[in-house]
Amino acid sequence: MRKFLAATFLATSALALGVSNFGATASAQEDSLYGGTIRSILVEGNQRIEARTVQSYLLVEPGDAFDPDRIDLSLKTLFATNLFADVSIDRRGNDLVIQVVENPIINRVIFEGNRALKDDKLREEIQAAPRGIFTAARVQSDVQRIMELYRRSGRFAAKVEPQYKPLEQNRVDLIFEITEGPVTGVRSINFIGNQAYSDSRLRNEIVTKQSRFWRFFSSNDNYDSNRLEYDRERLREFYQNNGYYDFRVSSAVAELTPDQKDFYITYTVEEGRQYDFGVIKVETALEKLDANVLQAVVPIQEGELFRGSLIETTIDSLTYAAGVAGYAFVDVRPQISVNEQSGRIDITFAIDEGPRVYIDRINIVGNTQTLDRVIRRELRLSEGDAFNRILLDRSRNRVRALGFFKDVEVVETPSEQPDRTIVDVKVTEQSTGELSFAAGFSSVDAYLFDLSASQRNLRGRGQSVVARTSLSSRQQIVDLRFTEPRFLDRNLSAGVDLFATRQDFEEYTGFTSDTIGGGVRMAFPLTDRMQMGVRYRLQSDDVSIANQNIIIDSSGMLLRSRTQIAGQDTPNDLTDDIYRLPEPGDEGPGEAVVDICDPAYLLRNTICRSERSDISSIVGYDFFWDQTNDPISPTRGFNFRFSQDLAGVGGDVKYIRTETGASFYRGIWRDVVASANFSGGFVVPLDDEQGVRINNRFFRGGSTFRGFDVAGLGPREILRLIDPDTGEVVSTQRLNSMGGNAYYQGTFELTVPNFIPEEYGIKSALFLDVGSLGLLEDVDKGATVILEDGAPFGYPGLTAIRMTKDAATLRASAGLSVFWNSPFGPIRFDFSQILRKEEYDRTETFRFSTSTRF
Repeated sequence: MRKFLAATFLATSALALGVSNFGATASAQEDSLYGGTIRSILVEGNQRIEARTVQSYLLVEPGDAFDPDRIDLSLKTLFATNLFADVSIDRRGNDLVIQVVENPIINRVIFEGNRALKDDKLREEIQAAPRGIFTAARVQSDVQRIMELYRRSGRFAAKVEPQYKPLEQNRVDLIFEITEGPVTGVRSINFIGNQAYSDSRLRNEIVTKQSRFWRFFSSNDNYDSNRLEYDRERLREFYQNNGYYDFRVSSAVAELTPDQKDFYITYTVEEGRQYDFGVIKVETALEKLDANVLQAVVPIQEGELFRGSLIETTIDSLTYAAGVAGYAFVDVRPQISVNEQSGRIDITFAIDEGPRVYIDRINIVGNTQTLDRVIRRELRLSEGDAFNRILLDRSRNRVRALGFFKDVEVVETPSEQPDRTIVDVKVTEQSTGELSFAAGFSSVDAYLFDLSASQRNLRGRGQSVVARTSLSSRQQIVDLRFTEPRFLDRNLSAGVDLFATRQDFEEYTGFTSDTIGGGVRMAFPLTDRMQMGVRYRLQSDDVSIANQNIIIDSSGMLLRSRTQIAGQDTPNDLTDDIYRLPEPGDEGPGEAVVDICDPAYLLRNTICRSERSDISSIVGYDFFWDQTNDPISPTRGFNFRFSQDLAGVGGDVKYIRTETGASFYRGIWRDVVASANFSGGFVVPLDDEQGVRINNRFFRGGSTFRGFDVAGLGPREILRLIDPDTGEVVSTQRLNSMGGNAYYQGTFELTVPNFIPEEYGIKSALFLDVGSLGLLEDVDKGATVILEDGAPFGYPGLTAIRMTKDAATLRASAGLSVFWNSPFGPIRFDFSQILRKEEYDRTETFRFSTSTRF
């Protein structure tokens, strides 16, 4: 740095031509300047800056006396402008001569050697910029700022050397030569003074981690001094939530290892003793608040282990209860009394009406892309409104629910007036545009291919655009969606959808459907917590049934569904028989080879009635009520949803479809949340003779009901084979799933810790799924077919019964789900155990799948 400063001075001196060397001492100069009157002021050495500009900074002018004090002050003023590398003032007869050496102008700012931090990031942090003034002090400040950025990213060995390249017209290229060095890790984290908890237990509670080879996805094992302070607070919260009210961190010291590659971090702690809650009281002098009623909302029980977080929870609960009673401004003060001898902490929550405070202004900070109005329209408060904590928290949740920001923080700062406050909404933008490609394999869809482009915050206006193409062995989807969250500048969202899908589930249900169509939708809030939406969809559905040849006689009765091509003619022994589907040419006299859905076949399956192309005109609405504490990761509260679709406003299909559901959440411990979800639905045909087409029925199983295969539970066609001599059932074959017109389901989940480092993004949950599916219309069930000789079905000598089973009895499964937010996309593993099922259900014990989230 010394060489750089010296070189800078020499360079700027060399750039100024004709500069005289004023070697007189200060005292001699002062004597020479003393006495007489200034006749004129001459400026010499200036190239870019006009002489009038230089003269404007002086505190003397022609006609003034040669005053050494004012001349000295003028000299300091010229230096303070940062326009000059050197300035001297001398007297030439009765003229005052100003000799200047101008600071160069920066032509370019160049970074060399940086990889961890991009050029754009560095330019945002430094003062030097093209067409700016080049000064040594400013460059030195920029060097320190760059060094600080590298320290924050864990590179304490980084070095920055500023260089310059002189150009013509007194310009320079400023070059920062950066040696980043290795990432400075954390070799070990030690604790002194801890007795109740081991070092390893405390390491799990802090964010900073020891450097290990498997933490290549995380940066928490890089040393960060700011994170050290956050970890001290994490330790305090952990101990206080386990009864240690007196706990404190005496010191947190970070020492650089001798090789300067890592840090040793040492925390010195004082645990104190463990406390329980003692007597808990609520006192209030407000008329509308009953202390006994408020006591009931306090979540603290006398005698339980002291937890500091419960005090904050209680304050929030009492504040909310007071707000419901009409007191928007209350002051809840916990009065804590510690009894060291008994080991109990008595708390009295004193409630009084707080001072009325109004919002002076609301500042939106950090939104580099999103427009201010997109954020402000989600706020439940405006400038001039009375300050309300409940509405402020609700505003924060609404801004978070947009999904545009990585973090949202609301900070209140005092205004100049005592009854006013300033609210700063600080947001951290995150990427809202995606161009993603995914390929993989799952036990659900076999191969997967997904290509999508989406923008959830188009031009910062909050508009959403999605274009998606998804291909798998069982379904193909093309989906285009656009959503305007504030249609016509009103609190009304509107959207347009275009879609084309093909679903091939012949293996499970025996049909394939092709759908193409479009729709429009609108949604509007009823209250802050309730929303109503309406929609209209027009689509064409083409259902095809899997082709399967059979042989019938002239009356349309089934003769054979299979043709034997090998094996002995032994009715009671079928083990050596080999069959294939009939083909043209296999028929005999008076017989015909037809498709299983041919109208000539009298016993054709009722699913064949769905094989046609229909136009569906569907109008619907949905209602949503959200009372959760967090829109993304709720830990308490509930939500409720209800929707109905009416098909028949034009078109060929006529039905009413209704679905409803409710979810409840309850946080039990850190990262342990219990949830219960109840859902149900039913579809009613408006034409009894038509029934409900198979593609409009409900199917459950797979990811919707764990432990059961895709469309694995509910109504199904079966073929039962019976020994005519003994009456015993030889076997029961599962045929196609029929779907159901009604279902109900309850899902209970408990997230459980898996002791895997958080940076791996792996979460796990225990689950219990219970429910059922059924209630087909009689017209959709079809008649039971009984053949005394099962030869037409390929089972000669056995009685064959083809029937539809539709028992809406309870099914249940339990198990473990593991969710991995992998670098390749979300992956889910389900390990299931069937608790209750029907004999014809299709079950599974393991499933894994991938998905793309939009």
